[in-house]
Amino acid sequence: MTRPAPQDIADMSAALLTARRDRSPIPALTERFPDMTAEDAYAVQQGLVAGLLAEGDSIIGYKLGLTSRPMQEMLGVDQPDYAPVLGSTVYANGGTVPSDLYIAPRMEAEICVILDAPLSGPHCTAVDAWEATRGLVAALEIVDSRIADWKIKLPDTIADLASNGAVAFGSRVVSLADFDPALVGMVFTRNGELVATGAGAAALGGPLDAVAWLANTLHPLGVTLPAGAIIMTGALHAAVPFASGDVFRADFDRLGPITLTVS
Repeated sequence: MTRPAPQDIADMSAALLTARRDRSPIPALTERFPDMTAEDAYAVQQGLVAGLLAEGDSIIGYKLGLTSRPMQEMLGVDQPDYAPVLGSTVYANGGTVPSDLYIAPRMEAEICVILDAPLSGPHCTAVDAWEATRGLVAALEIVDSRIADWKIKLPDTIADLASNGAVAFGSRVVSLADFDPALVGMVFTRNGELVATGAGAAALGGPLDAVAWLANTLHPLGVTLPAGAIIMTGALHAAVPFASGDVFRADFDRLGPITLTVS
């Protein structure tokens, strides 16, 4: 077994923090520790988050990753992961994203859930998530990898803040009244050309199912999702690479459009 020791965990957290700051990728953590577990990886993630908070960042919610089959197939994994969403990574709808802030960025369209009440496991259901939800928002996420060439296994992306880069939210918060979020459709374009379609059901069966999974997964850690938290529920399609000059737009049924331009 070649699992990391506590000092190895601390060293990997520090290496990822430096890689984020310098935009310089590092080798896959699992190359050195092929038997690294998800538990090990979340310990690395916690160290990375502690470093980011010490530098003045804040946590505004959580993101789920690898919730859709296309994303799992793209990266060769078979389960979701999660990480905090940082306040410093938020862009406005219609905003401009400097491409040189990232190493190997890709764009995703997803549905964001905003909570109106605290939510926790261990037996949280989609109905519980529905009752705790203020509304849904159209969202885009930039994913990026501090691991060279995206050559990652599940522990690598978990440790690397679930490959989080940045997020943007639409202008409309839509309350859950008379529709099923799993049936919300989405059309995704780059420079006016169709690159993907999707529906809420792609993310673990639906956005509220994804939120319930997160609440139950966090429960053993003593974490309750707080009122007001934003929950990015995962890409509805395979992530799309981008470059300077690209304009991305996602049009969601009921939730409306969201755009980002890459500079």
